[in-house]
Order: sequence, then C-alpha cells, then structure tokens
Amino acid sequence: MGYGGQDSLTAGNTERNGVAMNTGDKGSKRIVVGVDGSRLSVEALRKAHRLAKVLGCSLQVVTVWEQAISLTPPVPSAVWSPHVEAEHTLDEVLEEAFGSDLPADLTRIALVGQPVELLIEASRGAEMLVVGNRGLGGFAGLLLGSVSSLLAAHARCPVLIVHLGETGESA
Repeated sequence: MGYGGQDSLTAGNTERNGVAMNTGDKGSKRIVVGVDGSRLSVEALRKAHRLAKVLGCSLQVVTVWEQAISLTPPVPSAVWSPHVEAEHTLDEVLEEAFGSDLPADLTRIALVGQPVELLIEASRGAEMLVVGNRGLGGFAGLLLGSVSSLLAAHARCPVLIVHLGETGESA
C-alpha cells in the first residue's frame, strides 16, 4: 500500500504481522495513538486518553518497530526480536503514562514494519489518530517529524499532533 493509495483493510479486525488490528467495527468508536517511547508520545497518549473519555471512545495504542536495513545479515537470537522490542516499548510507555492504573478500554498493538504505513492502516475507521510531532529520530530543529507530517497528509481520520509547547516540557 502506498501512502495515498488504496489498502486492503475493511471494517473489523484485520491481521497484520500476526497481530489483530481493530480497524473500526461499526458501533465502536476508538482513538488510535502512535507511540515510540519518546516523552512526546507519552504525552500524546495522555492527551488521547483525556479525549477518549470525553468522546466515549476506546484507546488503541500502537507502536511500530522499524527494522533497519543492513548490509550484514541479522544475528539470530533466542532472546531478542523486533516484536519483543516493540512490546517492551509499549510496556514502558503505558507504565509512564498510567502507572498500574491502565484504562479498561485500552488495547495495545506492537508491530514490526513501516510506521507510517501501519499507522495509516490503523487509522481507518478511527475517530482520531494522535501522535507527537517529533519522535526519537530525526533533526531536533524541525517543527514536524517525517512520520507526523505523512500521517497528517494521509491518515484515514482526523489527526492530532501534540507539540512540546502543549505539554510544557522541553526536548
């Protein structure tokens, strides 16, 4: 699927990388939050939670671990995998945002792949997609990161991009 092209998802649960993604059952409202472990993604999750309560939506927290392209073959490991790394990121973000008091209507999804494409897929049927304006990579001086810019242009629902000025935190 290209950023602006058609994709193969339909309303309901769709399997992606072995993980079911709720892509918008009729009658269920959800807010999708993209997190990457950065402080801004934690703040985006907190803001999405507040909005979900007001709008009567469930929260779907998605992290995508992007596997780097390498000229050397990966070293096999029985302990480490990209999916385990993504799950670990989700655990840390949820702990920082909510402590042990996780919202009852929260679902978590850890994926391996291209963040923009998978978050666009996850946005189908959602009330809103919430992300931080800058993630863990890139250049500090930019107003928007490449992921948030592409999501704003191509998501299948409205997008809220949380900025540092909204949180009162510094980079």
